[in-house]
Amino acid sequence: MNQWILALLLILYFGVLLYISWATSKNATTDSFFSGDKKSPWFLVAFGMIGTSLSGVTFVSVPGKVMNSGWHYYQLVLGFFIGYFVVAYVLLPIYYKLKLTSIYSYLEQRLGINAYQWGAGYFILSRTLGATVRLYLVINVLQLFIFDALGIPFWLSTLIIIAMIVAYTLKGGVKTIVWTDTLQTSFMLLALLVCLFSLQSELHLSWSQMLSSLDQNKLFGLWETNYLKGDYFLKHVIGGAFITIAMTGLDQEMMQKNISVKSLKDAQKNMVVFSITLLLVNALFLLLGGVLTLFAQQKGLHLKPDDLFPSLVQSYLPFGVFILFIIGLISALFPSVDGAITALTSSFCIDILGVNRKLHDEQTKTKIKRWTHLSFACLFTVLVFWFKWLDNKSIVDLIFDIAGYTYGPLLGLFAFGILTKRQLKHPKTAAITLVSPLVCYFLKTYSATLFGSYQIGNELLIINGLITFLLLLFFSKKSTYVLASEPQ
Repeated sequence: MNQWILALLLILYFGVLLYISWATSKNATTDSFFSGDKKSPWFLVAFGMIGTSLSGVTFVSVPGKVMNSGWHYYQLVLGFFIGYFVVAYVLLPIYYKLKLTSIYSYLEQRLGINAYQWGAGYFILSRTLGATVRLYLVINVLQLFIFDALGIPFWLSTLIIIAMIVAYTLKGGVKTIVWTDTLQTSFMLLALLVCLFSLQSELHLSWSQMLSSLDQNKLFGLWETNYLKGDYFLKHVIGGAFITIAMTGLDQEMMQKNISVKSLKDAQKNMVVFSITLLLVNALFLLLGGVLTLFAQQKGLHLKPDDLFPSLVQSYLPFGVFILFIIGLISALFPSVDGAITALTSSFCIDILGVNRKLHDEQTKTKIKRWTHLSFACLFTVLVFWFKWLDNKSIVDLIFDIAGYTYGPLLGLFAFGILTKRQLKHPKTAAITLVSPLVCYFLKTYSATLFGSYQIGNELLIINGLITFLLLLFFSKKSTYVLASEPQ
């Protein structure tokens, strides 16, 4: 009976998203889909980006990380905070000055068509893999709590979820997502707070007693001072900053919403407000992780980190709280996938197919956009099935590993374009952007042999970007070339 209630809630939730899609996509064109007509309210973008950045991975996995490593993850969050200011005051001015719809158009203007297409290609690869990892994690949880009890197999539940996402993003694109992400972020944060206060109540401890207990159990440990470990604080802080620069500032999904804001000043306000809010929200998730660990210890339970939050909420908290948890989980799932599939459609249409370059009429553009959108939905489905077959539980680490290999070349390309005025001698981009991830894979795989006890962590992204940058520098020449929109 409870599972039918949850299924009904899922249908109602989807109905609300469909209504928002219908309301926001009236008279929508392909330009509305790609850029939101440059009319998105900055405060809605800032709030909605919380849900996109956190996703189902944060909702489920980050609280579980406290069990083994305390607040070490927050070192990474502090790095994120630094990185957002670089995005706001270095990258966003470039994107607005050049009036970009796809941020990878910058690479074409600066380094040529080869760099442009390889940059977009790396984004498409990285975002496809990252979004499907997140999708797989949350579908697994929904399968456990809802679909298994209803006799719906994993393959069918995956098709249902993806069909829902396609249904409300197919027409409106960014124009719709700005509003649906705002709604979903609200539900996710409500679920977080209700679960936190419910657990505190179940522990029968005051907040001061609970905080003292967390400290005594070493669940507040923030800094890792052993430089040999992968979560050494400098690796996390510096790596976190570069992860933000790459995974936000050089990511079409995240920037598509930012550059849909009317002005640069509003986009920068959006980024600063968002970065401050994210510090608070991540702190709440880690506090929740500590409370969950205390609760598990009190009950004598031994759970895997990713199972900690869903298992305790289902088994020990009132059913109403569990319903909110499921709504929060769904709300964490959709922003990380709907934005990805929309951005991938935009990037593929603009960067690979050249829809904006060619003199297509609106009807032809719409047809190309629709088939591209549906094709990515099919690709997402196949990859979710693949991750299910792999059954890898280290989801957070897997996402950052993917980012380290695929965003590194993007980081190197943009750094070379922004920090130098040099030009490539001839198109070497393909070879360079393939060599650097392969070198990084070798270094990470054989780090124990090459560096003794030293473990490569989030600095992998920096190493990858640096190798790309140095190779580009080696195969380049001096040039007086400047972008058309820059002063001569």
